[in-house]
Amino acid sequence: MATQFFPDIPRINYGGPKSRNPLAFKRYNASEKVDGKSMRDHLRFAVCYWHSFRNQLSDPFGVGTAVRPWDDDSNSVANARRRVLAAFEFIEKLGAPFYCFHDRDVAPEGKDLRKTNRNLDVMVKVLKEEQQRTGIRLLWGTANLFSHPRYVHGAATSCNADVFAFAAAQVKKALEVTHQLGGAGYVFWGGREGYSTLLNTDLKREQEHLATFLHMAVDYKKAIGFKGQFYIEPKPKEPTKHQYDSEAAACLNFLREFDLLDDFKLNIETNHATLAGHTMLHELTVAAAAGRLGSIDANRGDELLGWDTDQFPTDIYLATQIMLVVLGMGGFKTGGLNFDAKVRRESFQPVDLFHAHIGGMDALARGLKIAAAIRKDGRLAKFVKDRYASWDDGIGRDAEKGKVGLKELEAYTLKKGEADANSSGRQEMLENIINEFI
Repeated sequence: MATQFFPDIPRINYGGPKSRNPLAFKRYNASEKVDGKSMRDHLRFAVCYWHSFRNQLSDPFGVGTAVRPWDDDSNSVANARRRVLAAFEFIEKLGAPFYCFHDRDVAPEGKDLRKTNRNLDVMVKVLKEEQQRTGIRLLWGTANLFSHPRYVHGAATSCNADVFAFAAAQVKKALEVTHQLGGAGYVFWGGREGYSTLLNTDLKREQEHLATFLHMAVDYKKAIGFKGQFYIEPKPKEPTKHQYDSEAAACLNFLREFDLLDDFKLNIETNHATLAGHTMLHELTVAAAAGRLGSIDANRGDELLGWDTDQFPTDIYLATQIMLVVLGMGGFKTGGLNFDAKVRRESFQPVDLFHAHIGGMDALARGLKIAAAIRKDGRLAKFVKDRYASWDDGIGRDAEKGKVGLKELEAYTLKKGEADANSSGRQEMLENIINEFI
């Protein structure tokens, strides 16, 4: 194992709940079986390249504080190579099986697209070498279609057709790179695919352009033989006032309207859910109910702050809710739990990257075991099943199967006289059951 960039950090091992070693897992035991499958396979943890290895921890009120000895802040291929080596040393010592990246995270942008693509080709060779050396895999890749000034009006939804063309060329290359690296998926996040004011926006035309763009991507995916899953990542706002992929339900409606539903699943992020005015449990449930939950960006926000704070997930209730949905849908197929999270600006030393990921991995491992125990206990599922028992036979079953209409339902009600009495929702009791396992 390489020790060039984190020489004082050993491989992070499982120490157990009683361990007081800050650089040991307390709950995440990769080989431990839960419901017949290892924690490693259940959770499929990924380290995100942008927050951990490109984020300088700046904010609107101050420059970056991150201490990253391997990074000289230059826009050179040599510096990009050092970042890759540092990243894989970190991921290998952490014991995470996957990583995720944007194209511009791993390779510097050149003076034109041709030079940029050459830089990316060089870095893909380095990434592939490190993947082969360590066994770490690419969970998903994506293209950064939001940072460069050319994307000020969006990418696929830009009013400038040349920008649309540039974005298409960038996605083409990013898809090729993801395919070359054996990526299990590819994410589309519309950071600037939206509007700041409707006074200058042809919303209908922009959404049609976005659909055209995605259909082009689906066609090219098939052309190059890429078998990975495509994902859409919902977010309601920030940096735009409104993004077209604002929430899970809006994304599903868009995909259905433009005949894309069979080609995409959703990558749900906690902090994006809260920005949309929803809970993570809501967004996951909406996606899972449609059979379109594919992957998760594991983080959390600060309820007292109104922006995307991207903090590491340490809330056990949140972790339990996430894993209840994941287990309920039969587990991940191609997706996983990507830590789209960054250390706080005050946590600027390299070792803080380890502390943050250890905490997130432990919380979700604990959530996995709690969720598995709740499902094995069965009381929660039985209560929900019993609550809808009136739909399992009689008039309820006939209504679900479309065997009756308004006329028949009126006749049924006239004969019955009054609806059967409602039963209590027992919310407090159900919350108490969850607390038993927490």
